[in-house]
Formats: sequence, C-alpha cells, structure tokens
Amino acid sequence: ELWISLEEHQDALELIMSKYRKQMLQLLQGRKREETEPVLEVHQDNCVEIESQINRIFEMGEVMRKAVQVDDDQFFKVQEKLAQLELENKELRELLSISKESIEVGKEDLPDGDAQVTK
Repeated sequence: ELWISLEEHQDALELIMSKYRKQMLQLLQGRKREETEPVLEVHQDNCVEIESQINRIFEMGEVMRKAVQVDDDQFFKVQEKLAQLELENKELRELLSISKESIEVGKEDLPDGDAQVTK
C-alpha cells in the first residue's frame, strides 16, 4: 500500500510539475516579448542616430574633398602665374641687357666730343 501510495504521489507530482513548466514557459515567452520590445526600440533609435552621424561624416568628407580640390586648383594657378612671371622677368632682363649693350655700343661709336656732352 505504501508503494502504491508513493507511485500515486509521484504521478501527481509529475502532473503538477508538467503544468508548472508549461505555465512558466508561457510566462517567460510573454515576458521575452515585453522585455525585448523596449530594447528593440532603443536599438532602432541608436541605429537611426548612427546612420545620421554616418551621413554627416560623408557630407563633411565631401566638403573636405571639394576644399582640397579648390586648394589644389589655386596652388596650380599660383604656380602657373609664378612661372609666367619668372619667364617674363627673364625676357625683360634680356631686353634690358640688350638695351644696355646697344647704348654702350652707341657710345663707343660716337666721337669723344659728343660723349662728353651727353655725360
């Protein structure tokens, strides 16, 4: 009788535990949904914020790229102007040298009396 009573008690305990497990599983599944919703919302908000920051970084990168291009263009224009001025300066110096030579040659061709008058 004791053995039969023990088996009945174990069967009842197993039935109670199976119902308890089933209810706990349902409760946990319900809580998981409730707990994950706020986390999901925060995660989505963070994703939107990160995406916004990435877009701003790309925009700043584009602005910086344009600024570098403008600086490069300006640098090349300055370099070109400098080369042009150096060439012009060289040509003007050659013209000045030629002018000085022709004046000196002209003075040598003049008689001594005329050279003293011009001095």
